[in-house]
Amino acid sequence: MASAGSVLKRVLVGRPFRSDSLGETLLSKKLALPIFASDAMSSVGYATQEIMLVLAIGGVALYHLTGWAALGVIAVMVVVVASYRQNVRAYPSGGGDYEVATVNIGHNAGLTVASALAVDYVLTVAVSISSGVDQLTSAFNSLRPYKLEIVVGMILLIALVNLRGVRESGRAFAIPVYGFVVAILGMGVWGLVRTLSGDELRAPTADYEVHSATAAPSGVLLVFLVLRAFASGCTALTGTEAIANGVPAFKKPKSQNAATTLAIMGGLAVAMFATITTLAMHTQVRVVDPEEGFLTAPDGTIVTGQDTVVAQVAESVFGRSAPFYVVTFMTTIILVLAANTAFNGFPVLASILAKDRYLPRQMYARGDRLAFSNGILLLAGAALVLVIAFNASVSKLIQLYIIGVFVSFTISQFGMVRHWTRHLRTERDPAGRARMRRSRVINSIGLAMTGTVLIVVVLTKFVRGAYLAAIAMALIFLVMKGIRRHYDHVADELRVQPDETRTLPSRVHSIVLVSNLHKPVMRALAFARATRPDSLVALTVNVDDNATRKLQEQWDRYDIPLPLVIVESPYRDITKPVIDYIKRIRREGPRDLVMVFVPEYVVGRWWEKLLHNRSAFRLKSRLLFMPGVMTTSVPWQLQSAKGLSPEEPPWQRPGSLRQGIDAAGRPLPQPRRD
Repeated sequence: MASAGSVLKRVLVGRPFRSDSLGETLLSKKLALPIFASDAMSSVGYATQEIMLVLAIGGVALYHLTGWAALGVIAVMVVVVASYRQNVRAYPSGGGDYEVATVNIGHNAGLTVASALAVDYVLTVAVSISSGVDQLTSAFNSLRPYKLEIVVGMILLIALVNLRGVRESGRAFAIPVYGFVVAILGMGVWGLVRTLSGDELRAPTADYEVHSATAAPSGVLLVFLVLRAFASGCTALTGTEAIANGVPAFKKPKSQNAATTLAIMGGLAVAMFATITTLAMHTQVRVVDPEEGFLTAPDGTIVTGQDTVVAQVAESVFGRSAPFYVVTFMTTIILVLAANTAFNGFPVLASILAKDRYLPRQMYARGDRLAFSNGILLLAGAALVLVIAFNASVSKLIQLYIIGVFVSFTISQFGMVRHWTRHLRTERDPAGRARMRRSRVINSIGLAMTGTVLIVVVLTKFVRGAYLAAIAMALIFLVMKGIRRHYDHVADELRVQPDETRTLPSRVHSIVLVSNLHKPVMRALAFARATRPDSLVALTVNVDDNATRKLQEQWDRYDIPLPLVIVESPYRDITKPVIDYIKRIRREGPRDLVMVFVPEYVVGRWWEKLLHNRSAFRLKSRLLFMPGVMTTSVPWQLQSAKGLSPEEPPWQRPGSLRQGIDAAGRPLPQPRRD
């Protein structure tokens, strides 16, 4: 009978998949797009707003620069997508930026990329879901007091869906992702139709006045502010690298399908980003970072709550009608589902790092549904800590964002330039050399642009919170180096040398621990006798004279042909007297082996575990650190555990023990009849 925990797991996660069914979970392009591209496409839901929030520091007069900053972002986006199409063709194993950097630059570069991506994935979950809930509260203002609780619930829900498997999460997320694309592009088409028809489209905040907490910048400060706006808008590029990390999840031909999906994703993201930015400028949307200024309504009252840019654009195009709620709902869903990209990218990356011994080996194993369950749970836990620490504030979380992804972008592009340069030395086919030169030019342009953006991001965001992301990256880097160092030391210590002397122990001494004379002890005695050691004793610790005297009487009555050794414990401690007794044996024969048989109850209910075996657990924990000592647990299944264990062989059944049959099939001495 399955336990309650097992039943709950099957209800939430589903039945386990066989390992040989992994091929059935591979993705077509139409399913891979919503899984791996939801982050990149959803970033357009807040990239325009991030540009306008920064420009608002200089007042309404700087809003006209939104379009220029957006054009810069689009240019970088096109180059990065083209560059990553070269990556997926050259490295289809799924290592992505980590593999590119490790192979072409070195292990430290690879770990730098891995730590940057890890930080970026955690921030993707936190920022996207928090931003999605902002969209939701823009449509339903009564939910604003419960924003943090909604964000936490969303993270747990996305994690649960991904624990059910990659293919199943693709089916669940396909409709919302494609629905978001249709909603945004449809809003752009309808806004164009209304404009051409002569309708005036004005955002609800078009007549609001922007008040900045600082004076309007000029000169160098103005240039710095525009660069900061551009850097904030580059959040639209997050998630582009996810497809490069997920190539193994595609159906064959893997590289070609991944490159095609990457191109489709880039085209849709550019189209939607341009649509939202154009409509926001045309409808005169006003937004202000609450920490940098505020808005006032035409009557002079200060605006305390702001709707998002997408919500304002949708209201100006559709009014507060059904399409407005469709756009808001789809934007909320896609921003929440953007976390799904991280939930697919991070576990794969963690698995590769675990294979290379930079993360615990548990990260390498797939779960029941052939998903990397441990990586999913680790990512969910880290994201929960982050949103709770920052109270799910997008304006605070966004300052930590994108530095990690652009570190990986830049190092990856440098690695790809070195990759093509190395292969050009050995390639002799003219067509192949021409193709490699073209790819190197694309990656060189990508290196120049992503490196420039990285410098801008560091200069404009470092003191505003990006330093926290840099510290996290450094800590993760050091932790991974430490884990690899530990695994290397263990491997060196356990490695068998060809000339190593292999000696058998001189003698084997067996000790059966006894507290009472009951069935578990009788079984342990039978097992110990079956091993035929050189010496065998039963050992008990005297912490109660009456109980010890009763045990000795029972021992004599049953005429057990083994000596019962009683060690004293004046301080009522059980563990130390046993340890001291074993140490004496080891001192007398340093080459001897001591086997300690520990009878234990096996219980079926969680609360029963608190009532039994605590002394045995403490003792075994101490014995593990003693050289030349082996511990053998002898289980006895209580009635509550009978349904959880397979059927016992006849000689292990309680009835057989009552008949006096030991593990070797010999009769045990029967109790004397006085």
